[in-house]
Amino acid sequence: MTFADGFDGTLAPGNTPAVVSVDLMRAYFDPQSPLCLPEKQFLDTAAQVLESARANGVPVLHTRVSYGPDGADGGVFIHKIPALRLLIGDSELGQIMPEVAPQDGETVLVKQYASAFFGTDLASLLHTWGVDTVVIVGTSTSGCIRASAVDAVQHGFIPIVVADAVGDRDETVHGGSLYDLQAKYAEIWQSPAVLEYFTASGT
Repeated sequence: MTFADGFDGTLAPGNTPAVVSVDLMRAYFDPQSPLCLPEKQFLDTAAQVLESARANGVPVLHTRVSYGPDGADGGVFIHKIPALRLLIGDSELGQIMPEVAPQDGETVLVKQYASAFFGTDLASLLHTWGVDTVVIVGTSTSGCIRASAVDAVQHGFIPIVVADAVGDRDETVHGGSLYDLQAKYAEIWQSPAVLEYFTASGT
């Protein structure tokens, strides 16, 4: 990636990372779902990132989307994206995929909007644990991943978005979102570099 002067800064990762696995739910992988993404290879890569984090003592947190009766807690967002109504209640489409399922003791945050931070306890949990770097995997690059990375940097964390462990409905949108995130808000890494980072920072 090439950036204009003034947009070529980098953030050095800290020594205390955590992984946030964003909305890797069945809704994005079930061919019958209107939210289904065109490919799932990134899901397997996300699973590798989680496995490495666990092996090196790096905390793993998960988010999923669920709405109350009639989707009232979704506000205007659920009106903008009617497909989100499929996530009202404890729906099967709202379940986290088995490849990246939470393990015992891992935190699962339920959210109603794009960012993993908005309306959740994520920031306070990370601060309590002394986390300085947030490694982000999940869906979708232009939506919840971007919103979560922006909120991460605004909360004082260093965001690392794992390029091959996030996905979107359109490759052009995916690539453009990663470009813009690197220019303004986050570091974009490939998974091999992330695995090396976990090994170096592991307990």
